[in-house]
Amino acid sequence: MRVLVTASSKHGATGGIAEEIGRVIGERGLEARVLPIEDVAEVAGFDAFVVGSAVYAGRWMGEARRFADRHAAELAAHPTWLFSSGPLGDPPKPEAASAVKLDDVIAQTGAREHRLFAGRLDRTQLGLGERTVVRLVGAPDGDYRDWKGVAAWAAEIADSLQSCNEPLTAAGAKPGLRTGPPADA
Repeated sequence: MRVLVTASSKHGATGGIAEEIGRVIGERGLEARVLPIEDVAEVAGFDAFVVGSAVYAGRWMGEARRFADRHAAELAAHPTWLFSSGPLGDPPKPEAASAVKLDDVIAQTGAREHRLFAGRLDRTQLGLGERTVVRLVGAPDGDYRDWKGVAAWAAEIADSLQSCNEPLTAAGAKPGLRTGPPADA
């Protein structure tokens, strides 16, 4: 079974989450292909999808929304999971209920689940405008990603796909992680 794991990541934190999801899915015997969302032209040939985006001002990045719009029919026809990355701090803020508005994307893709993960903020990677906004809202520097939570969720996805009783790989294909260019967009 071929799984596309893709995400829109402005400064690499969400891309890192996608890489970890792909790694775990690959370790569980499925063929996972991890690509930055802007590098995915076609979704044909994949049996399942994990699609994610960084969250800014409560919304997915434009490229991720356009991807979901463009491929909605294909995503809805296959097992699809969505994830978002963005809240910062301990405990993460904003809280899950107000962190991202995604009901429309969930509906159009028929996603089985949406998971929200905390993100990472490194002010040295930000432009002047971004640093100004971060200072105004009081966002804390640091890496708040929950790697154990990400890995556990990826394992749940792999287990769900394996329980479908479908072949795990295409004829002659070797299961495991396949990555594209670094997901640090």
